[in-house]
Amino acid sequence: MTSLYRRRTAPGFGNPNGPAGSADGCAKPLKRPSQARARFTVQAIYEAFVRIWCRDGPAAATTRTVALEAGYSVGTLYEYFPNRDALLSGYVRHIVETMLARIREEVTEATALPWWARVTHLVRLTCCDPRLQLPYFDLAMLESEDRIAEPKHHRRVFDELCRTWQAALDACPDLPVPASAETVQTLVMAVWGARRYRLLLPESPPASHAWIETMIRICLHALGAPAALDAVAR
Repeated sequence: MTSLYRRRTAPGFGNPNGPAGSADGCAKPLKRPSQARARFTVQAIYEAFVRIWCRDGPAAATTRTVALEAGYSVGTLYEYFPNRDALLSGYVRHIVETMLARIREEVTEATALPWWARVTHLVRLTCCDPRLQLPYFDLAMLESEDRIAEPKHHRRVFDELCRTWQAALDACPDLPVPASAETVQTLVMAVWGARRYRLLLPESPPASHAWIETMIRICLHALGAPAALDAVAR
């Protein structure tokens, strides 16, 4: 998947003041790791970034502190991320790509499971159920997206999610009724949009577990399986 979260270095959306080509104005990772060693390095950087972000607060997660926490030189980190915004951009892209990969592996390719079990897991993954241990994401990261993403990049993520959901549902031969593109788009918007909006209301009901279970029921019903609801409830 191409770069999901990036922005122009010239003045424009999300970058009203940064001069074209400046390091401070670039929120795009410099390169994608392709070799195993590079992937290991970038993963270690992401893990250090999240540890500092959660332990010491977002402001503490600078390129220098992240490099030190990960056990690399700042120069090594700069080979991939020219600044803090580029690091955050790369990490958000990593979150999305990890979720999409797990949907493909745990839902689309889970041919031994009945369709309702696959849909249940699909919704849990898209809701980022804490029990599934997906990469960390919080309100401060969401509020930073205006610096690292343009509307077209949010659209790319949505389209990629819809394609991944469509592929997962098309891979269920026992699905009662084929899922139309409109149904998939509506369900993705409902689940993914609610997941993001919930970050803005962290103390509001319903609790995470109740919300996820309700989203599962909504999706099962929309896909033509009211009778499967009892099985999920058990």
